[in-house]
Amino acid sequence: MTKKVDLTPGKKMTEQQFQDYLIQIKELAEGPFDEMQKEVEVTNTFPDEFYQLSIDNDLYRFALPLKYGGFGLSQKQIFQVQEMFSRGPGGMRMHLHHAADLNWRIMDEFGQEEVKQEVLPKVQDKSIYTNFALTEETGGTGADVHTTAIEDGDYYILNGEKTLISHTDCSDATYVVAVTDPDKTGNDRLSAFWVPVDLPGYEIVPMPHMMGCRGAGHAGLRFTNVKVPKKYLLGKRGDGLHVAIASLSISRAHIADSNLGMSQRMLEMSIARAKDRVTFGKPLIKRQMIQQQIADMGTEIFALRAMLYDLAEQYDKGEDIEEKAAMCKLQSINTVKLVSDYTLETFGGIGYFEDNPYGPVERMYRDCRAMWLEEGPRSVQRVTAARKLIQDNGVIK
Repeated sequence: MTKKVDLTPGKKMTEQQFQDYLIQIKELAEGPFDEMQKEVEVTNTFPDEFYQLSIDNDLYRFALPLKYGGFGLSQKQIFQVQEMFSRGPGGMRMHLHHAADLNWRIMDEFGQEEVKQEVLPKVQDKSIYTNFALTEETGGTGADVHTTAIEDGDYYILNGEKTLISHTDCSDATYVVAVTDPDKTGNDRLSAFWVPVDLPGYEIVPMPHMMGCRGAGHAGLRFTNVKVPKKYLLGKRGDGLHVAIASLSISRAHIADSNLGMSQRMLEMSIARAKDRVTFGKPLIKRQMIQQQIADMGTEIFALRAMLYDLAEQYDKGEDIEEKAAMCKLQSINTVKLVSDYTLETFGGIGYFEDNPYGPVERMYRDCRAMWLEEGPRSVQRVTAARKLIQDNGVIK
């Protein structure tokens, strides 16, 4: 690997430092992370070395604001860094994308000042890591949430279960959306909380291994009369759906960016393979059908990157991005589907095996399938995008 970039926490990166940092993270993802993932595919658990390398390479702090030990990056720059580590294993990508986004952003935007001062300075080196729990077996959001948090003096008493929650094995707390006013029918029946994992009644419920993204700590959560201090309420009582939607919008864009990183690497692997593979006396790269596929892959990737950078500029201006985030997530699923299918076709039989001299084609093909589902499938993104398009008569601002 190239020499590690010398960065000062809480000081803005220079442009040269940023460009060097991108190379550093790309080499980390495709080198040490790829290598240790071979064991993770079997154990379904990240080794301690992964967390330490992530700390040493500033992957818990790079996206933070300067005041919390970050480097003052714009959202576009944050996307660029995430694109680099998304070239690596899917489970590690999932963990680090969460670290760059929901892990700190929910507390920064909605936490009470006392708790923000307690939590956020500890995010930069993973002294505190927080997962996000919204999904339940009965559904995803809003009216189908049945976990309750009933006010009782200085506490809320939390009861219920969540499912398909990532990073449960390495988290110190959970962002939980629960019903605080069951008699109400509108959006204000829900509230959100920061819930430390060491509170009595907090339980992790194991789940089977996933198809891909191994090691990301997926499990269920069970809350039995958990006494949550009122200071851990996020926003105001009744703000739960607002907290969830505001948080998921930018997070969906981060997931789209993950698809961008995976797609870009698969395109590069496909071109390398097509140059080397000779059939009937001609390299695959000289065949018109392969060239057409490469052109389609590159076009989809270019479009997705342009969409994300447009969204990043709008986000940094403080403008609403819900519509564009849904579009980016939708475009990214279509992109990574086309690219991963064409990659497997280009590689042929050797792409179906685990060990491949060009890169982890088989693993990436499995890993990217999680993106159909993570924070909403294409149907959900279409509903979200359509709602705003209809409201604005088709004008995209």
